[in-house]
Amino acid sequence: MPSMHAMMLIAAVLAAATGFVGNPAVADDGPDVAFAKRMFAGSAPQPKGFACFVRRYDAAHMAQHPKQKVTVMKLLITAEMVPDDKVLEYSFRLGVNFRDRPGDFDSSGDCGHAAVTKVPDNAETVIPAGVDISCGVDCDGGGVTVGLANNDASLIVKPIDRIRIWKGKNPDESAATALNAGADDKVFRLDRTKLDECTPLVADRKELAAMRHK
Repeated sequence: MPSMHAMMLIAAVLAAATGFVGNPAVADDGPDVAFAKRMFAGSAPQPKGFACFVRRYDAAHMAQHPKQKVTVMKLLITAEMVPDDKVLEYSFRLGVNFRDRPGDFDSSGDCGHAAVTKVPDNAETVIPAGVDISCGVDCDGGGVTVGLANNDASLIVKPIDRIRIWKGKNPDESAATALNAGADDKVFRLDRTKLDECTPLVADRKELAAMRHK
């Protein structure tokens, strides 16, 4: 029987020959993966994870909240292992409809690491209690905080003052506007749903194909 050292060498050769490289985020049983399994309904990203949360507010709710402008909100959370990093990197795509503005509005940005992880210098990521991820839009475009709720079946989403959005995926600054954290637009509870609900937020064909295979 080959020695343990020989078996390890054989495994390394096979990995090099097949191109397989183990994903430490998937293999690890630490808090980073534990949170990813909560976010992605039991499955760690392999190699990329997707989770879709949606809320459509009915007429009764809107009547009870006359200052709420958002009628529909969709949030797609993604995570993947970035080369040379040791923890998962999260990002988001947001879709919004308003009661007083026609059309579909979108935004997107990065969320960094989840609150349960440690950044490479071993310092705890500083995120307020009740928030699992803090996401921002580039160039001082505001952002949102996100926290799992309802036994991980929902997200609590809070705009950080405001978040820059665009109409019809138009990145032109002249088309940019903002979702402001108004009186009835400060906190949103979105419910987990099928990834199909969030495919309109994705333009990249390869990413859409990956979502449809989940």
